Amino acid sequence: MKTLDTLTFENRFAGLGDAFSTHILPEPIAEPRLVVVSESAMALLDLDPQEAQREVFAELFSGNQLWSDAEPRAMVYSGHQFGGYSPRLGDGRGLLLGEVLNHAGEHWDLHLKGAGMTPYSRMGDGRAVLRSSIREFLASEALHALGIPSSRALCVTGSSTPVWREKQETAAMLVRLAPSHVRFGHFEYFYYTRQHDQLKQLADYVIEHHYPACLEQPQPYAALLKAVLQRTAEMIAWWQAYGFCHGVMNTDNMSILGITFDFGPYAFLDDFDAKHICNHSDDTGRYSFSNQVPISHWNLSALAQALTPLVE
Repeated sequence: MKTLDTLTFENRFAGLGDAFSTHILPEPIAEPRLVVVSESAMALLDLDPQEAQREVFAELFSGNQLWSDAEPRAMVYSGHQFGGYSPRLGDGRGLLLGEVLNHAGEHWDLHLKGAGMTPYSRMGDGRAVLRSSIREFLASEALHALGIPSSRALCVTGSSTPVWREKQETAAMLVRLAPSHVRFGHFEYFYYTRQHDQLKQLADYVIEHHYPACLEQPQPYAALLKAVLQRTAEMIAWWQAYGFCHGVMNTDNMSILGITFDFGPYAFLDDFDAKHICNHSDDTGRYSFSNQVPISHWNLSALAQALTPLVE
């Protein structure tokens, strides 16, 4: 087992350069305290469960301390939100702290959600609140326990830092683990800004690190699209089988790995209701339960469009 001091970092995404992300430090939250931790998620990093009892654990995952080998980056991407294209989104309140290499040879992104303002925050304050952080922790760990492909939640750190939403709440930070945080929206950003060299660079990166079998195919980029389609279809099938409603299936919330990603107003159906809408801001029911299948197809078509410089 490892300690927090002996984690091995290999920051591969940061190596793509400043066209893909911006280096920025997290903004600490005050009086950090550990609220909840997943020991099974800690095991993905080979961390001894006792490490969560150390004071430095909350310090590291609240922006108050940072590993010397970490390289915090805010990713840039775009996406279709409720069917309309938003040309520049990006990590408005999250930072990719780095990529931890475990004993099994797996790379796990350490993503700090609620880390403060970034160049992509727009009108936001860059913060997450304790209420929503706990909900995301519960959702991702529940889906994983059910066998549904999902990002993981390492821990939630609470604080005394005030945050205003409908009322005053307290800031929190959630640490999300995933093999990659690349989204459909990453490819859309480079396609619509006509940065086709960077689009190819990103596709090559994803194939090399996550879909190496595509290199054995006559058309690797077409094989990549097919593989993403397969994984996404399987994920959506699991959602429908268990009555899970994501609520915000924008293309910037779709993982290139076909894992459940970016939990917002999600829900599980208590009783079957095909037209159930779990997002109160979804006035047209675009992301209703029954629409999750056709919308996933729509999102995959948007990804296919973004790959047209590489695939006929």
